[in-house]
Amino acid sequence: MQIKDYQIVLLGVLIALGSICSTYILSKSIVEFQKLQNQTIRVTGSASQNVTSDKASWTIRIKSTNPTLKEGYSKINADTSKVKAFLTSKGIDEKNIETASINSYENNRRLPNGGYTNEVESYTVYRTITVKSDDIKKLTDISTQADILVNQDINMTSENVQYFVSNLDDIKVKMVGEASKNAKERANSMIKGTNGKIGVMTNAKMGVFQIVPIDSTEVNDYGINDTSSIEKRVVATVSATFTVK
Repeated sequence: MQIKDYQIVLLGVLIALGSICSTYILSKSIVEFQKLQNQTIRVTGSASQNVTSDKASWTIRIKSTNPTLKEGYSKINADTSKVKAFLTSKGIDEKNIETASINSYENNRRLPNGGYTNEVESYTVYRTITVKSDDIKKLTDISTQADILVNQDINMTSENVQYFVSNLDDIKVKMVGEASKNAKERANSMIKGTNGKIGVMTNAKMGVFQIVPIDSTEVNDYGINDTSSIEKRVVATVSATFTVK
C-alpha cells in the first residue's frame, strides 16, 4: 500500500502536536512540583511529661594510706566488710551492693623544697562501693547516716544519691509522637487565616531530650539528664516540615 503525500504530512502534524502536548504536560508537572516544594511550612512541636523516679543509686568511696600495699589491702577489705554490714543492717540486700576492684598508687617522699624523690613513702589504696535500690526513700535515708561509717574509722567520701526512671525509653518514644502531633497542630494554627491546608510531613528531626527537675526551666543544646531529683519533667521537641495545599 502506498502512503500518499498528504498522509505523511498529517502524520508529521500529529507527531508534532503530540510532542508539544507532552512537553506542556511535563513542563506543567515540573512547575507544580516546584510550587509544591516551595509551599512548605517548618515548625517545632514539643511535649512534656512529669515522671517519678523508681530507682536510686548511692556511691561510696573508701580509701586508706599505709606504709605497705599489704596493710593497705587489709585495711580496705576490713572497711568493705564494715560498709556491707552497715548496709545490710539497714535492710539492703547484699546482691544490690556492688564492690569495684581495689586500686592503688604510690606516694613518693616529698623534699622540704616541695620536690619529690624516687623513694616510695606509702601506698594509697581505694575502692568504690555502689548501692542500688528500688526503695528510694530507704536508700535516701541511709545515705544521711554516713557519719556512722566515719565513726568506725573509715576514710570515705559519699556522693549524693542519684535517681533514675526505669521506663524512660518507653516514655521518650511516646513523647516523640506527641511532639510530632503538636508540630502539626501548630502548623495548622499558623496557616488558619490563609485558607490553606496542611499536607504531608516531608521532613522531621527529633531534638534532644531535656530531663530536668520538675520546676526547672533549664535548657541545654546537648540535652539534660537530671539524676539529682526524684520528681522530674521530660521535655521532647520535634522540628517538622509540612507541605501547604
